[in-house]
Amino acid sequence: MADLVDTAREVARHLLETPLPRRWRHVQAVAAKADRISAAVPAEDRAVLVASAWLHDVGYSPDLVDTGFHSLDGGRWLRRERFNERIAALVAHHSCAWLEAEERGLGDVLAAEFPREETAVTDGLCFSDMTTGPDGQDFEVLERLAEIRSRYGPDHLVTRFIGRAEPEMVAAVRRTQERLAGAVRQPM
Repeated sequence: MADLVDTAREVARHLLETPLPRRWRHVQAVAAKADRISAAVPAEDRAVLVASAWLHDVGYSPDLVDTGFHSLDGGRWLRRERFNERIAALVAHHSCAWLEAEERGLGDVLAAEFPREETAVTDGLCFSDMTTGPDGQDFEVLERLAEIRSRYGPDHLVTRFIGRAEPEMVAAVRRTQERLAGAVRQPM
């Protein structure tokens, strides 16, 4: 499974480091956080979580842009490259992307092309992304959502999406925090 994570890291580095250094900093921090919180998911899913974190924003790469919706573009590219199908779907749906797809008129397309799972892995990926700022800084989820809104402005499609997605994003973060609290062994 280490090969999966190493491959994902190198793919993300290749696609993001030079053309999008700020996005690359965010991705590195999201992946590091996913690794740190991997105890929140079953052991057999930990590499999938971390690999998905490395790849979650590859759709921003100028080489991959097709629809302009990074989640869908990234998932499609990963599928074309015959990457792990589950990871491609996790990337396509990361951080409540189905709601942004609806805002963009791509909801049916995303749903038809990629199955959406609702698991500890999807929660952990959302946690890692929605508690990490654009330069890799740590945020509480509500601070991160406010940062996104301020960056895009009140009338932007992304701001509308965040407004719709906030309850589910906050819930995913809280579920991950609860899983982590349960995974910590209590002293005897």
